[in-house]
Amino acid sequence: MCGRYSLDDVDKFAERFAIADLDVADLKPRYNIAPSQTMPVIVNDGKHTVTPMRWGLIPSWAKDASIGYKMINARAESVAEKPSFKTLLQLQRCLVPASGFYEWKRVGKEKQPYYFHLRQDRLFAFAGLYSVWHDRQGQEVKTYTILTTTPNSLVAPIHDRMPVILNKEAEAAWLNPDTVEPEKVLPLLTPYPEVQMESYPVSSQVNSPTNDTKAVLQRLSV
Repeated sequence: MCGRYSLDDVDKFAERFAIADLDVADLKPRYNIAPSQTMPVIVNDGKHTVTPMRWGLIPSWAKDASIGYKMINARAESVAEKPSFKTLLQLQRCLVPASGFYEWKRVGKEKQPYYFHLRQDRLFAFAGLYSVWHDRQGQEVKTYTILTTTPNSLVAPIHDRMPVILNKEAEAAWLNPDTVEPEKVLPLLTPYPEVQMESYPVSSQVNSPTNDTKAVLQRLSV
């Protein structure tokens, strides 16, 4: 699964994701993003648009928001069949901008967190799906989930899942609103090449979402 990620280097955000009318002053570096928090997500509504959404997908038919905590991720292998995701896969795909993500490795009775990032690109995007839900007052709530796949050889010793990271070409294909056939986008949901990634251990500070400073990214000697 993917339960935490980061988004820094935000001054390059507009250029990296080809957002013409974005005020980068509205973006703040985030180092320890957790489920239920609201983050920028990119959709294609004729052009690439940044929309704030809450992490943890609430299907449009849900009776209450609590289901979102169980739907922070969607498995790439079954997303085309699951009722909660199959329509979204056709019509409501999105990019989730990130700088890296965290996974935990069990070491004895403890869990050691690791930070994963790309060697060359400070900013990249996860493949995501989004939904628009209305609460009892009719208030619109936009939420998203991050797709996961089998791990590459870098992630596998730490965890049995990893988020789907898209390269720039795949980002354009994933956001293309003219593509509604699942068979055309499912091949994009593959493990990112391990040779283009790097990982290192970090301190247990990341275990608490209240620790959202650059210190959580500091490499730990273990």
